Amino acid sequence: MKPFSLDDAAKARATDMAKVRATTDEEIARQIAEDPDTAPSLGGVDVEHFTVRRPYPDVRFLRKQLGLTQEEFARDFGVNVWTLRDWENHRREPEGPAQTLLKVIAQSPDTVRRAVATDTGV
Repeated sequence: MKPFSLDDAAKARATDMAKVRATTDEEIARQIAEDPDTAPSLGGVDVEHFTVRRPYPDVRFLRKQLGLTQEEFARDFGVNVWTLRDWENHRREPEGPAQTLLKVIAQSPDTVRRAVATDTGV
């Protein structure tokens, strides 16, 4: 894929969705035949069976699985409630250590609760 510079971004036009919706299956097949990288082969797999996989658990699902409100989850695991809400509403994605924290919460929530509740005296 060709790198996209800031100059390219400034010159870019909005996608004409009417043109996209008007594209026929035959036109799409022709475009793929001309450039196979346009749409890689899925080997006949039904795309309805595809799921989005993230390197961390789904935050809302995890919270609900634990039977907690947003406020309880935030308090128990040392997460800012507004950050939690942003994650759940996909306005922001957890990064780095937050992804790791969510993985550990999914595996052992009580261990994380104890760690967060412990006064280290530092």
